[in-house]
Amino acid sequence: MSDATPPAGDDLVDGSGAGGAGPVEGAGIRDRIDSGYGRLSPQEQRAADFILDHLDDLAVYTATEIAEQSGVSKATVSRLFRRLGFSDAQEVRDQARASRSRGVPVGPTRGSGGLAEHAEAERRNLDALLAGLADGRLERAAALVAAADRVVVAGFRNSYPVALHLRQQLVQARDDVRVAPQPGQSIGEELVGLGAGDVVVLVGFRRRPAGFAGVLSSLAARGVPVVLVADPSVRGVDVTVRLDCPVETPAPFDSYASAMSLAALLAGAVLTETVRAGRPEGGRSRVAEITELYAELSELE
Repeated sequence: MSDATPPAGDDLVDGSGAGGAGPVEGAGIRDRIDSGYGRLSPQEQRAADFILDHLDDLAVYTATEIAEQSGVSKATVSRLFRRLGFSDAQEVRDQARASRSRGVPVGPTRGSGGLAEHAEAERRNLDALLAGLADGRLERAAALVAAADRVVVAGFRNSYPVALHLRQQLVQARDDVRVAPQPGQSIGEELVGLGAGDVVVLVGFRRRPAGFAGVLSSLAARGVPVVLVADPSVRGVDVTVRLDCPVETPAPFDSYASAMSLAALLAGAVLTETVRAGRPEGGRSRVAEITELYAELSELE
């Protein structure tokens, strides 16, 4: 196959070819390349191979840079993008940036920036977390959690480990703290019966399941106070208290260091609140009783 411009109507250009060989509407560039790789010219395949090896850099690469690095002409790169269903290199960069903002694991994979860059990103996330707590929202959330009849800490997918850890901390400060959903179970049975005297701490980091908004709506309809622990991508929601935890890093995957830091801060504030309020089922007497049981059951070293 030559490196000439494909004829009009090529099924990789308009996506209408038989057998679904054309670009999938809304698909990422990796999926588009995979679905049509066999129909690309050898020069286009060279550019496509380079792109697949450098998906982490697509948000910053220009068509000229891709052409230079892959050893093909800029016209070949531009034609490749059109055959994959993109209008130009800018649209490819925009999609790469949008994917990362949704939590799709793209980003440097070859140590670009190294440990110092990662550490700086973590510091920025922690600084943003603490700045967001300066208005007293941490204390408001702690007061709600400490005074509630029941507390449910809910999280889905990548949010679940954070929810599980937060529940483990909170249960040392007060009684009747559950995590939801239980493994293999749905969320409905965990929320039934909750009311205005209870609190749900809902952990919702990006790449949330489709039903996330429905959970929020259901809790609002029942008048259940909600403490939302999330990254800033959650927009347009009305909750009782919102605690933002940035998760952006230069690495392919999000970091939950700020979320784990918040778990320690929130659990500590709840413990302080139960001590201040003299709640019999919480506070330092509960911590002491748990510690005694650890020793009695030989559960810890």
